[in-house]
Amino acid sequence: MTNVKLGAPPTEHSFVADEAAAVQSQLSRQRLRSAWMFLTPMILVLALVAGWPLVKTIWFSFTDASLDDLAGANFVGFRNYLEYVDYGDGEGEYFGLLVDPNWWNAVWNTVYYAAISVTIETVLGLVFALVLNAEFRGRAWVRAAVLIPWAIPTIVSAKMWAWMMNDQFGILNDMLMSVGILSQPIAWTANPSTAMIAVIIVDVWKTTPFMALLILAGLQMVPGDIYEAAKIDGIHPVKVFWKVTLPLIRPAILVAVIFRALDALRVFDLIYVLTPNNTQTKSMSVFAQENLFQFDKFSYGSAASTLLFLVIAMITLVYIKAAKLEFEGGR
Repeated sequence: MTNVKLGAPPTEHSFVADEAAAVQSQLSRQRLRSAWMFLTPMILVLALVAGWPLVKTIWFSFTDASLDDLAGANFVGFRNYLEYVDYGDGEGEYFGLLVDPNWWNAVWNTVYYAAISVTIETVLGLVFALVLNAEFRGRAWVRAAVLIPWAIPTIVSAKMWAWMMNDQFGILNDMLMSVGILSQPIAWTANPSTAMIAVIIVDVWKTTPFMALLILAGLQMVPGDIYEAAKIDGIHPVKVFWKVTLPLIRPAILVAVIFRALDALRVFDLIYVLTPNNTQTKSMSVFAQENLFQFDKFSYGSAASTLLFLVIAMITLVYIKAAKLEFEGGR
């Protein structure tokens, strides 16, 4: 009995405490079994639809697989990642994904796109969330209207904006020229200097509502008594935002940024539809897809997909570490 001192006779209180501890331990074991019972089917499904394809992709990256003969793939080691070819005259050259300038250009495009778009979406999402959290007539209708861009499929959004940004009959050029911002039409998606800007504009328009929705959920959890007390004390609303609101919704913002950054780093459909065959916007996912299916370099594309997974995993871990965010909810 844990509550009985050495050499002292057991008391009624010690028996009750030990019995309570035993009941608590049994309840903990039951909760643990119940949690595993509910989690096991989900884990099995994830292992089937995500884990197994990932393992196969990693395996193909170490082979000479092609679309014509996946079953006959032979192991070639790290040749797809890095290989040194000796020409026999004392000179040689490195080949592989790690020295491919097209791959590193795709990495830079993806990271640049993710950093800019997620930053803008976070700021705008915070502003929209603060507006939607305020009390005013028709707030429910405004909340529903704000979510419309996010509800539209990405392919439809990309095609719609491609027409709007057309240099001949696009409404965007017409509007900017009518107010004197532009002197002549711009081919937004075809011009190398504006192609990435066009992609970011479309992405911000579509995904800002998602950020606003997640941040709004955090704002809804802030007790209203805090604002009433601050109002009674005469504290300026701007100071209340920086000292009270922002620290309280910080976990919600961090979660929103992580989810959005993961989605942005694996962007494919928006860039593939809006700016096809443009090296200025080609992302890691587009690079991998081209090598997997268009160029019939399946093993090379598998290596690109594997590195894409590693890049996303490393950036996510670095961000979580930098933000000191723990999944258990602690600080």
